[in-house]
Amino acid sequence: MKFTVIIPARYASTRLPGKLLKIIGRKPMIQYVWESAVKSGAARVLVATDDARIRSTCELFGAEAELTAESHRSGTERIAELVKRLGLDEQTIIVNVQGDEPLIPPSLIAQVAENLDATNHGANVATLCERISDAASVLDPSVVKVVFDNNGYAIYFSRAPIPWDRDGFAADRTKVDLSTPYYRHIGIYAYRAGYLGDYVSLPESTAECRERLEQLRVLHHGGRIHVAEARERPGPGIDTPADLEKVRKLIETKSESGS
Repeated sequence: MKFTVIIPARYASTRLPGKLLKIIGRKPMIQYVWESAVKSGAARVLVATDDARIRSTCELFGAEAELTAESHRSGTERIAELVKRLGLDEQTIIVNVQGDEPLIPPSLIAQVAENLDATNHGANVATLCERISDAASVLDPSVVKVVFDNNGYAIYFSRAPIPWDRDGFAADRTKVDLSTPYYRHIGIYAYRAGYLGDYVSLPESTAECRERLEQLRVLHHGGRIHVAEARERPGPGIDTPADLEKVRKLIETKSESGS
């Protein structure tokens, strides 16, 4: 089973501009992501960026990088432009790996591609999740939650605590009963090249605009998203300067231990 990884790499991050070029250890953040994608067994790995600085940096460490429009509202739209330009076969499995996930395990990149393939066209998109083990994450709107059915298909994604504990939260909205399974959505996606053209032609949904979650467009228009628990726990992504320092310390500790 072959798949292609495309890493959307926007320069103008709101909370941490130019974050993909921030140095962690001795390498730019985007290089860690690219290296994980290469190790995943992907047939091809590309970076789709809106900035010449990112492209030139990627080329320095050997990555294939392409410039795309600055106007895209999401990584999926950026990838769709590149897929169309390259003329990829409609059945090609594309994995979207976010450029701000330097600690993403290669096994998860392979897993999400395999999961999409295994649905035998039962899903338009495949993604991953992990069980939440702390109350703060359940209540944190930056942690996206997902609920899914008995067959592993997403019912809804939200920044709010879902499922909503009606009785528990009626008594105290600051307390979370963790005996209820809550799952954090891991922002990695697999889709077939042909579906990307359909996705970008769909209008945004109200829920997508309010939650600021692009995957809700798929559900709103009747698409199906397969969700599986990740084989291993992913490292933290980077959205803020505090996140960057946290990951720097993790990588420094890993280097010192020789692992």
